[in-house]
Amino acid sequence: MTADPARSCRNTTHDEHVLVVGEALIDVVHRADGSVDEHPGGSLANVALTLGRLGRDARLATWLGEDARGEVVRAWLDDSAVALTPGSTGADSTSVATAHLDAHGAATYEFDLEWRVPAGTAAGHGTLAVHTGSIAAVLEPGASDVRALVAAARDTATITYDPNARPALMGDPVDARARIEALVALADVVKVSDEDLAWLAPGTDPVDVARAWLALGPALVVVTFGGEGAVAVTATGEQRVTAPRVSVVDTVGAGDSFMGALVDGLWEADLLGADRRDALRAIDPETLVDLLGRCATVAAVTVSRAGANPPRRAELSPA
Repeated sequence: MTADPARSCRNTTHDEHVLVVGEALIDVVHRADGSVDEHPGGSLANVALTLGRLGRDARLATWLGEDARGEVVRAWLDDSAVALTPGSTGADSTSVATAHLDAHGAATYEFDLEWRVPAGTAAGHGTLAVHTGSIAAVLEPGASDVRALVAAARDTATITYDPNARPALMGDPVDARARIEALVALADVVKVSDEDLAWLAPGTDPVDVARAWLALGPALVVVTFGGEGAVAVTATGEQRVTAPRVSVVDTVGAGDSFMGALVDGLWEADLLGADRRDALRAIDPETLVDLLGRCATVAAVTVSRAGANPPRRAELSPA
């Protein structure tokens, strides 16, 4: 893959973009050494940020307050060229996620948040893909609007989805899996971690779940295995890549940066947009392996430093 974000086989316009729909918030991180830090974050905000840092036009539909924490989030997004869609600052207050990190840097979460989709949010002219997932896709009242938005956007855009399960918010895993699989069936591309699947489908081989999800309709289902790499399942075969070996500071935002890099790579390969759905289903193994390797590299950079801090394109050597 080249590192040039402008390359595409289609006739490009300046309006081409990815619409990311979901939560942006403040992460309050309690580290194993007793220190406490606040960082802007949120799964969907992290995906949009990754896309912005990789040189893509990413637009985030979210639900922030006009308060000090909301201003921190907005400045953080603006620094990576992520635009908020109209109405995204309509919340009474900015949501907070409290993360507790263990000695290995793995996080568990508690949440104080509200999620709504800003009125009028929809895929429009130039929307190549709509990405959603995590809290936004299951927490009402916004979740129902997310499903309706995604269903409508399929006519023109690629749908990408990362369940990014949050057990503290999602209740019973059997019920959560039913809600999640309804979105899997609407998606073209799904990325899911082995940890998510251990909660949603305990005792089941994660790749077997990916195969079952592929049968629901997506063209591509990717399972990530942390430092062990990732497996991609398509109708034409399965591909596995290993992850670069790095010293892990923490895992906050790692999956989100992998997801952002996945959307970036599909854009690079001219596989976004409803008109490219057949081409996406026919993605060749070499392209897929190169793409997954790039995603693993981006995630490895993210885990090598504190917080959700994905690399900018200039930090990555050409793939």
